[in-house]
Amino acid sequence: VQLVESGGGSVQTGGSLKLSCRASGPAYSEYCMGWFRQDPGKEREPVATIASGGLITYYGGDSMKGRFTLSQDTAKKELYLQMESLKPEDTAMYYCGSWRCGMNPYSDADWGQGTQVTVS
Repeated sequence: VQLVESGGGSVQTGGSLKLSCRASGPAYSEYCMGWFRQDPGKEREPVATIASGGLITYYGGDSMKGRFTLSQDTAKKELYLQMESLKPEDTAMYYCGSWRCGMNPYSDADWGQGTQVTVS
């Protein structure tokens, strides 16, 4: 699966961004997908994932709760992450990943090139 992210940028605290991930390749609907983020020197952490059946899981506890919304358009093979009330700690490179459901995304996923989000 090939993935291309877009939509990152620089915003002020409290601002919003919508990230997009376009997928190409076979069997899009049979894979799990998700958004992860990574700061330099830190491990890549999950933000939100969606299973092939449509179950969405959000991560990050209270730090992200209620501010990020994952959605998808299966016809377009696109995955989105709407981010609201952004904080400086949300600054990171955001990656879209796709992996076989049931597998560990850290070892099985295909990743896009990432899109930088900077909140100041």
